[in-house]
Amino acid sequence: MKRTKKGEITALLSLIFVLLVSFILAMTESALIQTVKNQKRMDADRAVFSLFGEYQKNLLEEYNVFAIDGTYESGDYEEGLLLDRMSYYGSIGIQQEITDIQLLTDNNGQAFREQVIQYMESRTGITLVQNLTGLASNWEEREIQGQEMSEQLEEVLSENEESLPELLPEEAGGELTVSKGAILSLVLPKEFQLSGKTIRPEEQISGRNCRTGRGSFPERKSSTAGAEEKLLFEQYIVEKFGNAMEQKGENRNLNYEVEYIICGKESDAENLKSIVYQLLMYRFAANYAYLMTDTAKQGEAETMAATASILLANPELEPVIKQLILVLWSFGESIMDLRSLLSGKKIALTKKAENWQLQLSGLFKLGKEEDTQEGQDDESGLTYQQYLQILTFLKSDTQLTMRTMDRVEQNLIQEKELSFFRADACVSKIKLQNTADIWNGVTYTFPIYFGYL
Repeated sequence: MKRTKKGEITALLSLIFVLLVSFILAMTESALIQTVKNQKRMDADRAVFSLFGEYQKNLLEEYNVFAIDGTYESGDYEEGLLLDRMSYYGSIGIQQEITDIQLLTDNNGQAFREQVIQYMESRTGITLVQNLTGLASNWEEREIQGQEMSEQLEEVLSENEESLPELLPEEAGGELTVSKGAILSLVLPKEFQLSGKTIRPEEQISGRNCRTGRGSFPERKSSTAGAEEKLLFEQYIVEKFGNAMEQKGENRNLNYEVEYIICGKESDAENLKSIVYQLLMYRFAANYAYLMTDTAKQGEAETMAATASILLANPELEPVIKQLILVLWSFGESIMDLRSLLSGKKIALTKKAENWQLQLSGLFKLGKEEDTQEGQDDESGLTYQQYLQILTFLKSDTQLTMRTMDRVEQNLIQEKELSFFRADACVSKIKLQNTADIWNGVTYTFPIYFGYL
């Protein structure tokens, strides 16, 4: 009986020992698998961190934007180059597939704009540009009013062409309907050297078919929003790019870059013409609005209109002539305003008797040989650059972002001699599906996401 009892105890202990060993081996295998998993994750993380450390240096130094040059200075974009770099940095033994990738130009430049906003938030206070919001809010309305008055004047001039031959010389009355180039010649200072630089629209990001990434990436949540965010982006534009009054950089293929970002024309001259015309229409409306409140100046116009109607032997024309004189006077004052701005001076947003520049006697001298009038400087006014900021406020975010990237790309190509650089080959975010061999046929699949924001 005792021997049987001892045998039963030995068998039980053997069974317990086998189970214990199996449990230990299972735990060891599980720990081994988990350790290898962690190691593979660390390898992949290290590789992707190293990959995104290879950002395009000039893009960061010049424009404070992070992105990987997906061509690696070869000019040929291949996603395989990114995977090769991942393998080089330690992801050997891991099969990797890029499932989602974001290029700098995707979604109308989402990644580019987000990085610009983040950079501007980190270095400037919103209050520096916040005051321009109110100024820009009425800009479009004033510009439309100016265009409407221009059209009305053209119509009235046409209807009364035979009745008013002596009152409105072609050099004065016709300037509202001549080309923008003729207006430009009226407002540019004599010493101003108009740039002759041009670009090819089909080579710009905003004008060509860009390569695209795939997948979706969430938009960055900004501490600013709406108008404030837009103003920060516009402040970036003014700081990084030149304009007709303040050129930046060397060997750029456009000098008036802010004007290009606003207007999108193919030459400096055409962009400046467009800006001048927009400014003129705004000033035209603002100046006319002031004249409607200045009884003294209306009296001058009325006196001249009465004299003209007597000379024409047609007293009924007096109200029409007075109105034409007021409109032309507003236009002439607007010419003087533009002369001030393009001479580096300031002009007030709204006029009053003290800062009105053009005397009625000098109106019909504009554009003639005896025209020696120069614009005045109003210390409480705004500069040309500040008016450009207001103009940018009226443009859509998409237009501003894409044309800004046009200039970034062109400047890096031309100024930094990076002939390979293309913004639509620059990677900003990536998602990877990773499959790693663990042990004894066991594989481990896991995702990785990395981006500069």
